[in-house]
Amino acid sequence: MTIKEIIMPREKDLGGFSVRRILPYARQRMVGPWIFFDHMGPAEFPAGEGINVRPHPHINLATVTYLFEGEILHRDSLGNQQPIRSGDVNLMIAGSGITHSERERDEVRATAHKLHGLQLWHALPESHEEIEPAFYHYPSADIPVVKIDAVAVRVLMGRAYGVISPVVTFVETVYIEAYLQPGQRLELPQVEEAALYVVEGRVTIDGALLEQYHMMTMELCGGMTVSAAQETRIALIGGASLGERHIYWNFVSSRKERIEQAKRDWREGKFAKVFGDEVEFISLPEETV
Repeated sequence: MTIKEIIMPREKDLGGFSVRRILPYARQRMVGPWIFFDHMGPAEFPAGEGINVRPHPHINLATVTYLFEGEILHRDSLGNQQPIRSGDVNLMIAGSGITHSERERDEVRATAHKLHGLQLWHALPESHEEIEPAFYHYPSADIPVVKIDAVAVRVLMGRAYGVISPVVTFVETVYIEAYLQPGQRLELPQVEEAALYVVEGRVTIDGALLEQYHMMTMELCGGMTVSAAQETRIALIGGASLGERHIYWNFVSSRKERIEQAKRDWREGKFAKVFGDEVEFISLPEETV
């Protein structure tokens, strides 16, 4: 059991909507297969405003969207149109290439509303980087919940505490969420590479303090105990290491030349368009994430 890093967030503007970006980090590019970690909100939008991410591409990765509150409308180039609501797990596998947008339904945008959630990317193993793109949506009711010493734990992906999530994985992957009341403790499951993020509240981990919006990265976290002095929501991610990955904007790959190809394809309009959202798009930036 080794504590490696304490990572503090960086504010990133996604076009009128600010998020806290944790991964990638200079000294911790990945945690197991996970290469990207954004905390969205909590945000309050007046009527007429909200999240509005124009169509953009991905390759060689999978995106995982999970909301604590609010709703996002997902559209993609496979023809999927799916509202993502609190407690759902939305998995989009980019594989050889996909385009998607994240907006809101008109009826949501028409009233004052809130948004709070996490958006993560995990790299695909080299054997699966170029698989056909796919989309999976898991309603909240399908995600297993287990009580560990009275703490409710949701196993969003992978296996933990004797239960297995139905969400598709391609390599050993762990993603859990837990909500602790003051005085509650939770022993962490055994994970090869792991990171604990404090969404709300603060915790101590084997005596080390971890503040809200901070992430602690660890090796072999099994047996480590999280203690909450106040109401606290945490997320634990991890899994098997996939080795080095290159990242540029929304592209992740084990091969630099594949990213260069994706850049050319986006510039030249070769990615498929998002069904029902064909006009707007985000231009290729000049620098990396």
